[in-house]
Amino acid sequence: MPLPIVAPAPIVTAHADILRDLFENRCPLRHFQNDLTGLIVLDNKSLANLTRCVWESADKTNLSRFFSDAPWFQDRVNDRRVASLLPQTQPVRDPQADAVLLLDDTLGEHVGSLCDHGDRHDHQGDDPSPRAHNPVTSHEVRGPGRFPVDLPWSRRDEELTCWEEFVQKHFPDRLIPTQKKDRAQLHKAVDPVLLQDPAFQKVHHQFRTTIDLGMALLASALQPKVPLRVLVFDSGYRAEALVSMARSRNKDWSSLLKKTRHLETSSFLLKDTAGKRIPLAGPHSAVEDLVPLIPPTAYREVTVGDKTSWTFPLAVRLPGLGKVRLVVSFQNAALTGTSAVLVSNRADWSAQRIITLYLQRWPIETFYQDGKTSLGLDEYRMRSAEAIGKHWCLVFVAYSFVHLDCLPPSPTKGNRPLKTIGEACRQQAQALVQALILYAHEQLQLGQRAEDLFASLFAKQQPVMAR
Repeated sequence: MPLPIVAPAPIVTAHADILRDLFENRCPLRHFQNDLTGLIVLDNKSLANLTRCVWESADKTNLSRFFSDAPWFQDRVNDRRVASLLPQTQPVRDPQADAVLLLDDTLGEHVGSLCDHGDRHDHQGDDPSPRAHNPVTSHEVRGPGRFPVDLPWSRRDEELTCWEEFVQKHFPDRLIPTQKKDRAQLHKAVDPVLLQDPAFQKVHHQFRTTIDLGMALLASALQPKVPLRVLVFDSGYRAEALVSMARSRNKDWSSLLKKTRHLETSSFLLKDTAGKRIPLAGPHSAVEDLVPLIPPTAYREVTVGDKTSWTFPLAVRLPGLGKVRLVVSFQNAALTGTSAVLVSNRADWSAQRIITLYLQRWPIETFYQDGKTSLGLDEYRMRSAEAIGKHWCLVFVAYSFVHLDCLPPSPTKGNRPLKTIGEACRQQAQALVQALILYAHEQLQLGQRAEDLFASLFAKQQPVMAR
């Protein structure tokens, strides 16, 4: 049986005042503090368990209204959170480190058909694509200071537009294939006709690709003046539109490059071990065809932190992206196994700097892991998009509060947090046990009977007997 929670977590009490004026009265503010506390300390983060464990909480129905009907706005909460984090993390920011904005996405909880925006998203593995939510997030990193910035929805075009239903309506005799390549060909054949249907056209215009979302996240980060200098993302976000936007805002970028990407063979010179030029056929060559031609003696050892790799940098031109810097990297001196190819718009950067920047993607991966295992990022039982979005907003707030507790006092004390998110959450749970003991001691000192006190504290956790 979980212990009752008689007060908000200390870290919630310490930081929640910055958001107090965004709630119209004490009732939604109390729900806000209770929910943050539950996300941080409870193993079971459902609304039902939260109402059982928080001693003075409202019932589940009222707490559900806090997400679906209460007049508070997640955009305002998120903007205030980011604005308050910037000065609080300033003392630990390394002035010599690049301010990085990371872009990535994750699959949320597997959801049913009644949940808003539940789509079947492609994922790695042989299992069928799960029905899930696909939040896309941006993350700010500079030394030990790191926190999520924003989160829009990612929707599949076919799910958003009910594409299969419109195909059956206009092409009743056409068989809809299941293979991705065959479906793409069918899209090219039928979409021009479907776009003539006003109903399809209306929902089609609501669709935004991950590139569109990445551009929106970049614009959102610039509005609260997040001090970013470099944009780092996976190959799925590297597109001419996003790169052009970064260039127009004077932001550099670094990304993983797909090996099937073609480069202009006339833009570089590749020599063999004897110093002779290696001829390349055609005006374009795939990166995967270029890597085997690089002589082993051209690779140089590069160490970043505790990771060592053997790299070959090369300035080339990529169609649509212009002049860039490639870094071909292997994890061993024998140059065996799978290679990774990084790319940056800065053709003058060294291989070490490009690798250093890309390795800073790791905090967004640990955020997803910590968010799911410790803070309930994908633990929700809500149907409406508004309620789910508010839940994600509160997870961002909870993560930010806990992260502040993990920071070193200054960048000279280290470039990593002093403790993990899980450790910080467990410390908050221990503090609440202490608060419970002190509260019980105080009530006993005031003369309350132990039996009555115990019955009051655990009243909501007792099983309901059928009559």
